[in-house]
Amino acid sequence: MIEKIKSLSKDTLTYGVSTIVGRFLNFFLVPFYTNKFLPAEFGVVAILYSYIAILNVFFSIGMESGYMKFASTKEVGTEKENFSNPLLAVLMNSFFLSFLIFIFANDLTGLFQIEDKFSSLIRYSALILFFDAIVLIPFAYLRLNFKARTFALIRIVSISVNVLLNIILISFFKFGIEAVFISNLVSSVITLILLMPVILKNIALKFNGDLLKELFKFSLPYIPAGIAANIVQIINRPILKYLTDDATVGIFQANYRLGIFMMLVVSMFEFAWRPFFLSNANEPNAKNIFSKVMTLFIIAASTIFLIITVLINGVVMMNLPFNVHLIGKAYWSGLDIVPVILFAYILNGIYVNLMAGIYIEKKTKYLPVITGAGALVNVIANFALIPQYSYMGSAVATLLSYLVMMIGNYYFSNKYYPITYEYRKIFLTFISLLSITILYFYLDKTIGIPFYLKMIIPVAFVGTILLLRIIDFKSMSAIYSGGQNKGNAG
Repeated sequence: MIEKIKSLSKDTLTYGVSTIVGRFLNFFLVPFYTNKFLPAEFGVVAILYSYIAILNVFFSIGMESGYMKFASTKEVGTEKENFSNPLLAVLMNSFFLSFLIFIFANDLTGLFQIEDKFSSLIRYSALILFFDAIVLIPFAYLRLNFKARTFALIRIVSISVNVLLNIILISFFKFGIEAVFISNLVSSVITLILLMPVILKNIALKFNGDLLKELFKFSLPYIPAGIAANIVQIINRPILKYLTDDATVGIFQANYRLGIFMMLVVSMFEFAWRPFFLSNANEPNAKNIFSKVMTLFIIAASTIFLIITVLINGVVMMNLPFNVHLIGKAYWSGLDIVPVILFAYILNGIYVNLMAGIYIEKKTKYLPVITGAGALVNVIANFALIPQYSYMGSAVATLLSYLVMMIGNYYFSNKYYPITYEYRKIFLTFISLLSITILYFYLDKTIGIPFYLKMIIPVAFVGTILLLRIIDFKSMSAIYSGGQNKGNAG
């Protein structure tokens, strides 16, 4: 079991390097944008990218998940058919949808909650959606075949191009917010070019009716589930826009993006987790491994939560070169939402961890129920809380929706694929996290904790974890020493 967990941790770190570097480069755009654009301008970008996220679901039609399931088991069709059929399905569907959005962009400005003068941004969005959909299956192929380094390199190149073009177009050519979309489009095209060797190697212009039937049966539930999941992540922007204004949306978006540090943890784990549990599902001690992984994830995520929570205000307000800040001063009023968003991402990470049972037992039909409940709670909570608490209400709504999704996923996963998790350790971890977090906010508010002493807080948490014997140095040493990880070539 230790060797399996070690393999997962190393794959997670490999994906993590690309995710951290990529997200850091992308995150660099947050201070760049917030020091270049007014909150109202940044709000327009946030609104459009919210709709792009929702539309992504209609473009991908769940085929990424279907590909990974059937390509890993080879239940139906050949290896090339398992690659080509979902890719061609996504290609045809995406072309049709992009064409419609591009042609009717002028008529869609009201639906996208933007002014008519920004219709060109909708056309850019249509093209971005098209190219991003096509690369989903090739990227999934790299993950499933443990080509983590190739995956990482392509992602980093793409994001680097995006960041560099933003800087050039905005700083030197004085473009406005259209530079955000032009840069994204160019990086998406370059990503497709870099993945062409993978596509040409595996493509076969042959449809397998039985395979397509199974793919759609497995994947289509991901459409309503994906829509609901994206509603959880982004619907607060359109609702904020409806109930407040563009400036409030911009402030919320800038501070929400500070939660990227926890999103990194969840993203890098998810990239490695899905191929890991699929390849280990038939192991005799698979459930024991999955249980241990859950505990380790919660401990790691909780530690990172505390580190970011105690340092974020000081880091944001720190003077950076060229007299800028991590986010512009006009956005600082929303900093209080950051810990709420961070904890919401911890719950999202647990939800991702629990996905193994749904996936292994092919119970994807329950995903729309799980994510739909989360989306419903999100919408209701946003409308209930925003009028009184503004963007803090929206942040709490996000946390509540992830909590509901986590509970729902646990119920259905445990029903069809029961795993005995280390409940005592998980309970003690959360009690320790809650106690130390409350103590920190109390002390910081009453007596003020100097910035250079704040790292005592996460250190105290780790000490508590060791004192309660939730984890010990011996088990960690066993995971991270000795042996070779044979599944991370590429």
